[in-house]
Amino acid sequence: MPELPEVEHAARVAHDAVHGRVLQRIDALHPAIARDGAVDRAAALVGRRVVAVRRVAKWQEFAFDDGAVLVVHFRMTGDWAVHDDAATPRHGRLALGFADGRTLWLVDPRVLARIAYHAPGAVRRDVAAPDAHDPALTPAALRARFARRRVPIKLALLDQRLLAGLGNIYAAEALWHARIHPATPASRLSLARVTRLLEGIRWALGEALADPGRQQYGESLDRLAVYDREGAPCPRCGAPIRRIVQGARSTYYCGRCQRA
Repeated sequence: MPELPEVEHAARVAHDAVHGRVLQRIDALHPAIARDGAVDRAAALVGRRVVAVRRVAKWQEFAFDDGAVLVVHFRMTGDWAVHDDAATPRHGRLALGFADGRTLWLVDPRVLARIAYHAPGAVRRDVAAPDAHDPALTPAALRARFARRRVPIKLALLDQRLLAGLGNIYAAEALWHARIHPATPASRLSLARVTRLLEGIRWALGEALADPGRQQYGESLDRLAVYDREGAPCPRCGAPIRRIVQGARSTYYCGRCQRA
C-alpha cells in the first residue's frame, strides 16, 4: 500500500496538474469504482474549480471552490497519470476531465482504489489521527496515545487511529532507527524510547519524502535499512536482518540492534 511519502508525492502531482482548473467530467471506467454511488454523487462537482489537492493521512482530498471535497484513497496500487488528450492509459479506472482538455487518470491495476464525495458543509467522520509527519507532534503526546495499547509497537504504528500515515515499510525503518524491537508492547515504551521512535519516524519519512519511489515497483529500495532485507547485514552493526510475521505482515529488524 502506498504510504505517507508516496501519497504526499501523488497529491503534489495532482495539485500541480489540476489546481485552478474547472472540472468538466468525472467518469468511472470500472464497476468497482462506481459501485457505491460515489461517482454519481460527485457529478455535482462538474463546473466547479479545484482550489487545492492535499494529503490527509494516506488519502488525498480535492477541495473545490464551493466547499465540496472529493476523497481518493489509492489502497494498494493506485496512482495518477496526467494527459492532455483523451487516450485512456492502461488500467485507467477513473477520469477527471477539465475544461482546458487536461485529464487526470486514476490508474489502478488491482482496482482497489476508492473515492468518496462530501457535499459542501457535510459533517465529516473520517477525521484522521495525528499525522506522522506533523512537526507539532511531541514525544509526550505520542506516548500518551500508546499508554493503553499492549499490542506490539509495530502493530500500534500501523493503527491509523493512533498515528496517521505510516505503513509496513516505514514503521519497520523507524523502529530500526530507534533501536526498538518490533514486538515490544507499545504501553511499555518510556518517554526516552518514544522520543527516539519519533526521531526514527521523522528520519524514515524524511528520507522517503526526498525520494518517494513506489516499493511495489522496486523503486528506491536501496535506501531502506531493513525492510525486505532478510539475511542481509545490518547497515549499522553488520548482524543479519531477521524477519518475523506480525498481523499477517512481514516485519524486518536487526536482532542485535533491536533487542527484545
